[in-house]
Amino acid sequence: MDAAGTTPEPETPTQSGRASLGEVACRYQADEIRPEDLPMVAAEALASGLDTPTLCELAGWPRNADARDIRDAFEQALSESGIELPDPGLARRHALRRMAARLIDGEIAPAELARDDWWETEVETAEERSFVLLIPQCGCCIEYTLGLDQLTWAAELRIAAVALTSSPPIGPSC
Repeated sequence: MDAAGTTPEPETPTQSGRASLGEVACRYQADEIRPEDLPMVAAEALASGLDTPTLCELAGWPRNADARDIRDAFEQALSESGIELPDPGLARRHALRRMAARLIDGEIAPAELARDDWWETEVETAEERSFVLLIPQCGCCIEYTLGLDQLTWAAELRIAAVALTSSPPIGPSC
């Protein structure tokens, strides 16, 4: 029971599907989801209770459909579902937090961060800045670019990742 003595209403499948599709929209905007994966995302959204004409259409498309067509249909399906694409910068900052969490959980190695352009992410908080400053432009020159041995760098990167994931959430959640 909550503080008022009532039990909160359970989340309906449509609410759950809309929340999931909203998270996918954020990950899509941050380039974490490939266009060829979006037809399956549409099928999963339908299974969770969302139902729009374009979502139904997209769910039936093959993975090898034209990427531009898939992106256009996905963005139309979002619009029909009442979901706005987040600002690309905000989506990228959320992706940075997810990446930091994956690093902490051991799902990725520190050197894997240098494989993407994370170091170019526009940051707004001190925690984001501390984390991004430790990400080199390429994996081959971690020691050379940072002036640290790999063990020291990995430890400092994990400390910065913990600080980032522990900091207050940014903007609208996604």
